[in-house]
Parts: sequence; structure tokens; C-alpha cells
Amino acid sequence: MTAKSAKDKDNAANALWGGRFAAGPDAIMEKINASIDVDRRLYKQDIAASRAHCRMLVATSIITAADGDAILKGLDTIEAEIDAGTFAFSAQLEDIHMNVEARLKDLIGEAAGRLHTARSRNDQVATDFRLWVRDAFDTLDNGIKDLQHSLLDRADEHAETIMPGFTHLQTAQPVTFGHHLLAYAEMFDRDRGRMQDARRRLNEAPLGAGALAGTSFPIDRQQTAADLGFDRPAGNSLDAVSDRDFAIEFLSACALTSVHLSRLAEEIVIWMSAPFRFVALSDAFSTGSSMMPQKRNPDAAELVRGKTGRIIGDLNALLITLKGLPLTYFKDMQEDKEPVFDAYDALALSVAAMSGMIQDLTVNAPAMRAAAAQGFSTATDLADWLVREADVPFRDAHDIAGRAVRLAEENDYADLAALSLDELKSVDSRLTAGVQDVLSVESSVASRTSYGGTAPTRVREQIVAFRQRVS
Repeated sequence: MTAKSAKDKDNAANALWGGRFAAGPDAIMEKINASIDVDRRLYKQDIAASRAHCRMLVATSIITAADGDAILKGLDTIEAEIDAGTFAFSAQLEDIHMNVEARLKDLIGEAAGRLHTARSRNDQVATDFRLWVRDAFDTLDNGIKDLQHSLLDRADEHAETIMPGFTHLQTAQPVTFGHHLLAYAEMFDRDRGRMQDARRRLNEAPLGAGALAGTSFPIDRQQTAADLGFDRPAGNSLDAVSDRDFAIEFLSACALTSVHLSRLAEEIVIWMSAPFRFVALSDAFSTGSSMMPQKRNPDAAELVRGKTGRIIGDLNALLITLKGLPLTYFKDMQEDKEPVFDAYDALALSVAAMSGMIQDLTVNAPAMRAAAAQGFSTATDLADWLVREADVPFRDAHDIAGRAVRLAEENDYADLAALSLDELKSVDSRLTAGVQDVLSVESSVASRTSYGGTAPTRVREQIVAFRQRVS
């Protein structure tokens, strides 16, 4: 390193840390200490928070209006440069905050140094990060809402399409494909609710907490909080700079949403497999094989399923990072943003991909209906008929239905509807001709009219109700 470059490096260190340090950091220290490659994503939020802080400093007469105008114009220029991709980021300046401040000094001179009055990078990054997560919640909410609309549209289309309902991946009872899709709409509704709830909780402004103890300057934290769209300033300066609950809640919400996406993705993988052939995806959402020309692979679904592991890992990473930290700020917390950014990117892409797949699905209704009739899926309907029509206790009716299933199996029948009346009577004399009316999958589905049930009339009611609340 030349004498000039060493001096430049020392000057950069002094700009960061002040007169306490006489020399710059070792190259390895500089590399491990810098976060600009990650936190440059916060530039919009950092500039927005700086604008709010500047306006407050002017309003409270802590800095002059002339300096405030210069600062605001400089920040506008910096934002335009970053937007255009012409801003020169520097690892020597560590993070987005110092990169912006250094460029501001280049643009407006000494007045730039007044912007950092009554704030620290600790409350600055806590504010920027909350603003970013708040924006991410809003973007994800819109994406999940679009996915719900895709599910509702397909559910409406298939409110009467019969498919097998499974427990233990064994045929249980007939349901409709529309009803099945609505189950996921419900899951994603809870996901949106969790995100909206966490967003409300994070909406407190750390700005003005300083490094950890507040400031002696007569700042107006109510003004900056309102300016940035926060509900209120954070009430404790120690907690304001050290709290990362909002990031944990964000990752928790992302992880659970990704689990729901993964469950739906797994179903698509199963439904597309040769034994099922319930659905197909077009070339837009599937791939082929480099060796086997007949293959159509549900890669989009598999990748959504695969990204779930990453998102859960991001949550675990931040929990483990934070678990041993006393108050208040530690450099460990520089590791908080990368898992949040990673989880957001993976989840936003997964939500969009799933919405596309749901819209793209071609449904093989005959295959679904044929599978629904297999496995004696109307056995419960036989038992329910005995309870209603012959006043048989359900436990006894369950036993009778089981014997009817055994008889059908012994005769190699595909379903209970194939049993003749004489065969039914041989199982139990109380089985009369009327029972044959309930043994088809169509009558089974139509009979499930309890609230939240699979009957097409109920499915359509739920779709109407869902559309009203998915806004």
C-alpha cells in the first residue's frame, strides 16, 4: 500500500470513528466489518429517514433552514444517483449510512455533517430496517392476496368437480376440488393476518433513541415518527436500538407462509404424478428431462417446496444470532438483514410462482371423479343413512358399514354402489332400497351441507364470503 493510499484509508476511518482512532483497519477487519453489499438495499429507507430527521432538526432550530435545504437537495441527488446505478459504493465506508453521508459531504460540504446531529447509526439502522420490513410486509400481503384470488377463481370454476379427500394419503370421503382449494385460501388468510398483526406491532419509530440513551438535543420524536408513517416513537431508547423482534416476527410469518406454500406444492407434485394425473401444468411451469423425452416435471412446484427449507433456516439463523445478546447494540446485529432479505426474496418469488401455477393448472375432472369412487369412500354415508333412517347407534352403524365394505372387497367391486340390494340386506336387514341413493360420490358430496362442508352450495357460499373479506 502506498503512503497516499494508506493516508486515504486512515482518513476514511477517521470519518467513520472520529479522532479516537489514529489508523485505519486491517484489510481483513475492513472486509468482515463492511455491510454495504447487503444493506445497500436500505437506501430508500435510509434517505427517507434522513429527510425526516433533517426536517425535524430545522423545525426545532437545531440546524438552520439553509443547511436543511442543502441537505434535502443533496439527498435528492444521492437517491437519483443510486436509482440510476451511477452511485459509487465504498466498502471502506462500511454501510449505507456512511456511504450516503460521505457522498452528501462531497455534494454540499460542511453542512452534511450537521445531519447526524442527535442521532446514531444505531437508531438510524433500526429505523431503516423497520421501514424496509414494513414495506416488505405490504408487498407480500398484496402478493398473497393475488394468490388467494387465483384460488378463489379456480374454486368457483370447480365447485362441483369431485375428487377424493384423503387422510393418511388414503381415500377417505369424496370432496370437491373447489372445497380443497378453499382450504389453502384459509391458510393464506391466516398468513396475511399474522403479517398485518406483526406490521402493526413494528410500527414504532426508533429514530431519536440515539446510540442507546436518547439525546440532550430538544428533538421532536413525534414529528419524525409521524413523518415516516409510524404510529408513535418507541418508548424506551435501550429497547429501540436493540429490538429485532420485528425481524423475527417477519421471518416467522414468512416461514409459516412458506410451509403452507410447500404443502400446496407437494399436492401439485402428487396430483401430476402418473398414478394420479389429476392436474397438468403447461410448458410455462414445468420442464422436461435431458434423457427421458416423455417427462414433464413439476419443477416450479418442487422449487417452491425446496425454498421452504431456506426460509426456515433464515428464521433459525436470526434467532440463534440474537439469543445471547444483552442490551443494547452489538456488531452481531449486522447479521440481521441478510436472512430477512433472503427470506423475502424467496417467499415473494414462491408466492408469485404458486399464483401462476394455480392459474395455469389443467384439471382432469374424470380422473378425479374416478379416484373419488375408489376405496369405498361412501362407507360413512352408508353408516349415516342407518343412523338417520333406521335409528341405529353410530357405533353399530359403523360396524355394519365395515361389513358391507368387506363384502364388496370379497366380490372385487370397485365401490359400495356396486352392491345389489340383496347383498346389502345380507349384511343387515335394515338396509333397504333407500340406502342405494346415498352411495354415489355425487350424492355423498351434495349431502355435506354443514357449515364449512364440501357441498357445492356451501363451497359457493364460502367463495362469496371470501371475496368480500379478501380486499
